[in-house]
Amino acid sequence: MASRFGFNENSQVIEVASNDGYLLQYFKEKNIPVLGIEPTANTAAAAKEKGIESVIEFFGSRLAKELVAKNIKADLLLGNNVLAHVPDIVDFVGGLKIILKENGVITMEFPHLMQLVDNNQFDTVYHEHFSYLSFYTVKEIFASQGLEMFDVQELPTHGGSLRIYAKHQNDKSKSVSENVANLLQKENAKGMRGLAYYDHFQQQALKIKLDITEFLIDQKRAGKKVAAYGAAAKGNTMLNYCGIKSDLIEFVVDANPHKQNKFLPASHVPIVNEQYLKDSKPDFVIIFPWNLKDEITKQLSYIKDWGGKFVVAVPHLQIL
Repeated sequence: MASRFGFNENSQVIEVASNDGYLLQYFKEKNIPVLGIEPTANTAAAAKEKGIESVIEFFGSRLAKELVAKNIKADLLLGNNVLAHVPDIVDFVGGLKIILKENGVITMEFPHLMQLVDNNQFDTVYHEHFSYLSFYTVKEIFASQGLEMFDVQELPTHGGSLRIYAKHQNDKSKSVSENVANLLQKENAKGMRGLAYYDHFQQQALKIKLDITEFLIDQKRAGKKVAAYGAAAKGNTMLNYCGIKSDLIEFVVDANPHKQNKFLPASHVPIVNEQYLKDSKPDFVIIFPWNLKDEITKQLSYIKDWGGKFVVAVPHLQIL
């Protein structure tokens, strides 16, 4: 961002949902002034320990006006994996418009609805997410608040995300990339603006449910041991939709010590540390966060020493 748009010590970078300042710390290293907006007090405190000033509030047009009244406006306004999480997306985008400098840039990243539907990612549908967004819809929401898309990139993050770039509609200093029209055409060609595109989604989710449940019952009958990796929201959604309990999956490994020695909600699968996996040597390890399967299979490659195999359920059941 710094090299593309020339941000420097005279610029102001503001990140919405800045968490513990992980991203902003790299702007700070380049001596670019930063401000985080983070509603969770304990994570904002972690950012402050890194020297990153943070406002402990939810973002929207009200907060944007308060900050502008203090003469705080953004040359670069960031938001990664927050757009799908806000209950009032129009007010949120209206706030972005208010706090953006005349020639400023907004860049946001969010999971792409096209990937969710095309790859049967039903397990990313849970309460934390208020919206599942196409590029067309986001473009329309931004336009309603006087903001214009001038570029977009398709990324592999979270099973397929978009990174959008927006500016004020009257800002003529940035040309609109052909990526914008190309992605709109791509979505349109798939029929994303009509209901028929979404009709098969329930059936695809049901097929995954039947396949993974059948697989687990077959392994149980054969006397095989099945474990899982990653006590993630995706995994909970899948387990509870499928009605799978701890009688079919013996335990789930998670690297986060705050999750260990607890249980997954409703399925009651115990959460354990990695040593437990090495000691119990299961025949199969189901990777719940399938979007991280490459790094997880590499990290746990030693399960092959005892003949263990990896399994993913989305976009379809695979034994790796």
